[in-house]
Amino acid sequence: MGHVQVVPYNETHATSLAFAEPVHLSDSLISAIKKIPHVTAVSPFAVRPVIVQAKGQLEGLQLKGVNKNYRFLHGITTAGSPIDYSDTAYSKQITLSKTTADRLNVNPGDTVQLSFLDGNVPRIRKVRVAGTYHSGMEEMDKYYGVCDLRLLQRINNWPADSINGYQVDLDNPAFADTIASFIHYNLITAPLEAYTTTETYSFIFDWLKLQGINGTILLAIMAIVAIINMGAVLVILIVDRAVMIGLLKALGMPFDTTRNIFLYISALIGGAGILLGNIVALIVCWLQWHFGFLKLPESSYYMRYVPLKIVWWQVAAIDAVTLTLCVFCMWLPTLYIRRVQPARVLQFK
Repeated sequence: MGHVQVVPYNETHATSLAFAEPVHLSDSLISAIKKIPHVTAVSPFAVRPVIVQAKGQLEGLQLKGVNKNYRFLHGITTAGSPIDYSDTAYSKQITLSKTTADRLNVNPGDTVQLSFLDGNVPRIRKVRVAGTYHSGMEEMDKYYGVCDLRLLQRINNWPADSINGYQVDLDNPAFADTIASFIHYNLITAPLEAYTTTETYSFIFDWLKLQGINGTILLAIMAIVAIINMGAVLVILIVDRAVMIGLLKALGMPFDTTRNIFLYISALIGGAGILLGNIVALIVCWLQWHFGFLKLPESSYYMRYVPLKIVWWQVAAIDAVTLTLCVFCMWLPTLYIRRVQPARVLQFK
């Protein structure tokens, strides 16, 4: 559905357009939206429910009619050929999701039957499967197909300038809210409204936010465990070097100086661990980037493998904070040095 949809206002945003009243196709509105920074494409569309039949199988879909300028967004894989719009009436081709094609047991080049319910009378069209698409989001793939906009206009008995809305594609999804607000306040009037994909499919993005919370909790637990382990290592080191501490005290070394020795050691251990961890992490990231060996169940996570994005300043900040915490949290174990009595420990030397 793109990053922003300009459609007639409804309480369920842009998800219930199948039987909505059509709006007039405005070339001037399309031109005005295209002039907005970060807008890459504006595509008019219509939506209509349909029953697709092939080889004795039936599937109910929302068929999305688009024109020849429509393109799938980056990240959606396709197979077969794009729809051919050269027919003067309407293209007799359709693009199905791979999920739907597998359920119907059809491949690009096969013929399927479309049944549109018009009251109690079905209107039937036979079309050829031009290609398939795959977004990884099964809940979306199994409900949507793509066809020629003119086919749905013919089925709906609409003139050529009637549509359900406009799809706006951006070069950066981060600007979706800003551009939707600009369109709302400057370019459109009622009944049109501009919705972002985040608003339209809020359940997906709420789920993603929940995953972010889980990640934060997991990182916090890992940090606590790492700090406790580091503290335990330093306590063991201090106890193991009790004789050395006693000797340094007997020679007159101040407590602060003795404590700093072990803080320096903890910094070296922490620094070595951070360096080794970065090397291992970068190797794993490189392997994942090129081979995608860390897989995910696509039905649950909407993707086939673990995605990666390395932000170098975040890596540097985490390394610096980790090293600082390691040294700071070692302060308490070094207080054990005060309890070391030279006369008691040196008698075992």
